[in-house]
Amino acid sequence: MIIADRLRATNRAEYILYMWQVEDIVRAYHCDIDELKHHYLKDFQASDEKMQAIVSWYADICQMMKEEGLREKGHLQINRNALADLEELHNELLKSDKFPYYKKMYYKVLPYIVELRSKQPTASTDTELTTCFNALYGALLLRLQSKQISPETQKALQDISTLLGQLSDYYLSNKKEPLDL
Repeated sequence: MIIADRLRATNRAEYILYMWQVEDIVRAYHCDIDELKHHYLKDFQASDEKMQAIVSWYADICQMMKEEGLREKGHLQINRNALADLEELHNELLKSDKFPYYKKMYYKVLPYIVELRSKQPTASTDTELTTCFNALYGALLLRLQSKQISPETQKALQDISTLLGQLSDYYLSNKKEPLDL
C-alpha cells in the first residue's frame, strides 16, 4: 500500500510492475486475507494504525481478485486501466511530431517486441506495451529466483525500461499540465 501509493504518484511503469507482483503475492496466499496476515503481513514493521490500513488494503485486493475471477491469473481492472492510460499516451506520442526522442526510443525497442512476440504465440495478441511489461516482469521473476539473464536480454530489458521510464515521465507531466501533442 505504501509503496503502491508512492509509485502511483512518481512512476506509473514501476507502479504497474509492483501491482502485478502484489497480485502474485495475493495469489500465493489463495486470495485469503487471513493467510496473508499470518504468513506475509506479520513481518511488516508498521504502527498499529498503519498496519490496519495495510491489512485493509490487502483485503480489498483479495476481494477484487475474487470478484474479477483472478485467483489463478490475469490482472485487476485497476491495473489494466493504469496500463491503458499509458498505452493511450504512448500512441499519442508516436503520432506527434513533437517527441522525436520518444519515437527514437520506441523504434530501438520495436525489434525486441517483435522477437518477444515470436517466442510466445499468445503474446501476439498483446499490445506492444503489455509485451514490454511482460518482459520486465518476467526478468524480475527470474532475478527473484536467482536465475541468469543473458547480456543480450539485459540490454533489451534496459532499452525497454528506458522507454517505459520516459513514457512514465511524460504521463506524470501530462497529468500536471497537458502535453502539447
